[in-house]
Parts: sequence; C-alpha cells; structure tokens
Amino acid sequence: MGKIVRCISVDGSVSVVAIDSTDIVSKSENLHKTSAVTSAALGRLLTAASMMGDNLKGENDTLTLRLKGDGPAGTLLASADSSGNVKGYVINPVVEIPLNSKGKLDVAGAVGRDGSLTVIKDMGMKEPYVGQVPIVSGEIAEDITNYFATSEQIPTVCALGVLVNPDLSIKASGGFLIQLLPFASEEVISKVEKSIDGLESISAMIEKGMTPEEICRKVLSEFELDVLDEAEPEYKCDCSAQRVTKALISMGKDGLTELLQDEETQVVCDFCHKEYNFKRAEIEKLIEKAKK
Repeated sequence: MGKIVRCISVDGSVSVVAIDSTDIVSKSENLHKTSAVTSAALGRLLTAASMMGDNLKGENDTLTLRLKGDGPAGTLLASADSSGNVKGYVINPVVEIPLNSKGKLDVAGAVGRDGSLTVIKDMGMKEPYVGQVPIVSGEIAEDITNYFATSEQIPTVCALGVLVNPDLSIKASGGFLIQLLPFASEEVISKVEKSIDGLESISAMIEKGMTPEEICRKVLSEFELDVLDEAEPEYKCDCSAQRVTKALISMGKDGLTELLQDEETQVVCDFCHKEYNFKRAEIEKLIEKAKK
C-alpha cells in the first residue's frame, strides 16, 4: 500500500502532492514480470497516474494515462481512481537495452522519443475529457509537465523515480507534483525555483525513508504548508466477470459468433492477468443479448 499526501501553501499560491509508490510498483512488477527498464517506465507512469487521480473531485471519476512511443516497450497505460488507486500494463514487459549516458536505466530509450501522451478523464459527463500532447523526452516526468503546461495551462514541476534492485525487485519508487495556483506572483515562482534548486532525486528521498509529507516540505522549503489530505492508494484491479461479459457483448453478434469455433473462450485481464473462461453455451447466450 502506498502513501500520498497533498499540501497547499498557507498563502494559497502553490500546491504540492507527493507519493511513496514503492508497494504499488512492486505489485506491478510481480504481476507483469517486467524487466528493469520497463519496471522503471511503467512505475513512473503508475506513480504519475496515482497523484493525478487523487486530484479528481468526484468519487467515481477516473483518469487514464496512455503513453504511446516508438520505443521497444510499446504502449504503456496506467489508470487511476479518485483515491489514487491505480492499475496499468506495458505491451512489451521485457525490454533489454543498454544504460543511458548517465549510467541509468534508459527509460526514454524504452519508451521512445516520438509519439504521444494521452490523458483521459472520465468525470461522469456525456463524453470524457481527452488531452493529447507529443512526447517531449520519453522520461515521463517531463512529458507530464508538458501536458499540464500545454493542455491545462498549469505551470507544473513533476518528478518521478524508480530504483530497481539487481534481482529486479523494486527498491524505491515515488514522485511529486508542484503546481502554481492562479495568480501566483513572480515572487512565488522565484521561491519555488529556490526550493527545488539542487534537490536530490525523488527515488533517493524515498530510499532514505522520507515520508511523502516530509518530501512535500522539502521540495517547497521556502513555503509554510498545510496538509490538505492523505490517502493510502494501492495497485488495484477492478475487473470482474460482469465487466468481461459486457465487453464480450459489445463485440456484437458477428464478433461473438467467431468465438464459437472454440469449445471455450478465455479472456485474460491486461491489468492483473486474471483469467475468465466462457464455454460455447455461454457465448451462445451472449449472442442472443448482443446487437448486430
């Protein structure tokens, strides 16, 4: 279970949210058997989605991040609810590429530097909000920052980090989002810049045992902060036989009829790998309910 804390400056000029997502990313690694670099890439996206989901207002609101680059990892997807609970997957979980020029896991190399980041917010309206921006680095934090600046016009500082052990288990994972609130002055911007100047990496802070609240106060050291809320998000898949059945019905009569070629149809959840099996007789019943 992770820990997420959201704070706001006493003067109402800037907000910050920080998360320890080590347990979340560990469960993701256990489920998807990711290699080191894909653990880091998917872990960063899950961490960002959890923080952004926690900012949703409605109880049933959801947020999805889809990162589609031209790298060997293929598409990465992370989906979160308004409590920050998150799930995700990567098309190619095992990618083996050299370290980058800094001797770090080459997340950008795995993701690719050409493609798009799509943000989908389902807030109970007729149509979900969809924002899309080009990938600017493939490092993910910079891409999240660019999304907020371009699509939501919110000046943002985003940091994401995942440390992977030699045995591929997750040593530390976390992130923070600093956002200027409307009408923030130049003085506030300068104080934010001074606060973050020379900061150690977010993964190093998590590895040292700093709590999300301590991280919030560290990254905005020039401000007095009030804690707005805290949560304990987790990697959580909400798949069910009912949801899978609805998905099958949505295939229509023609799509379902093709499944009758097999004695049994197996559907596997991309997020948690749970298997759902439907015998031919069950598919025949679904055909009766489906539209052309």
